[in-house]
Amino acid sequence: MPRARPMTPDDRRQALVEATIPLLHEHGRSVTTKQIADAAGVAEGTIFRVFDSKDDLVTAAVEQALDMEPFFADLESIDLDQDLRARLIDLCTHLQDRFRGIFLLMTAMGMVGPPKAHRHIEDGRRRAEKVMVAVVEADSDRLTCTPVQLVHMLRMLTFSGTHPHISDGHILTPVEIVGTLLDGVLKKDS
Repeated sequence: MPRARPMTPDDRRQALVEATIPLLHEHGRSVTTKQIADAAGVAEGTIFRVFDSKDDLVTAAVEQALDMEPFFADLESIDLDQDLRARLIDLCTHLQDRFRGIFLLMTAMGMVGPPKAHRHIEDGRRRAEKVMVAVVEADSDRLTCTPVQLVHMLRMLTFSGTHPHISDGHILTPVEIVGTLLDGVLKKDS
C-alpha cells in the first residue's frame, strides 16, 4: 500500500490547531502536548516541528476558535424567504451557538475577556450587525423599532439568555427568546 503524501507544515499546523480546540474546551490551559498529539494522531515531537511551543499552539487554537468567519457564513446562510419569526429563530440559534462556544472556551481557559491579540472584535461586531440587520430589514414596516434596534435586542436577550451565570443555568431556547421579543409575555386575551 503506498504511503500517504506528507502534510505541508501549514496543513500540519491546521490539523494540530483543530485537534487542540476541543481539548481546550475540556482541559483549558492544562492540556498537555501528549493529549494534543494523541488527538491529532501524531508523535508529540511533531508539534514542535511546526510550533515553537505549546503556548504558541494554544494561542493559535484560541484565535481560530474566536475567528468570526464561520459565524458570518452561518448568518449569511439564513433563508431570507422564511417569515420574520423563522429568520429570527435562525439568527438566535446561530448567536447561541457562537456565544456557547465562546463562553465554554473562556471559562475553560480562565479568560475574562477576549485576548488582546484578537484586535478586530469591534469590526467583526459591526459586520455581524450589518448581516443580521439585512436578515430582518424586509419587515421593517411591520416593526415598532428599527431593524438595528431589533437586532440589538435579539443579541442582548440571546447573550443573557445563553450565558450560564446570567441565566442562572436556565438557558432560554431560540423559540423562547424570539417569542418574548415578538409577542411579549402576556396571554393573547389579557
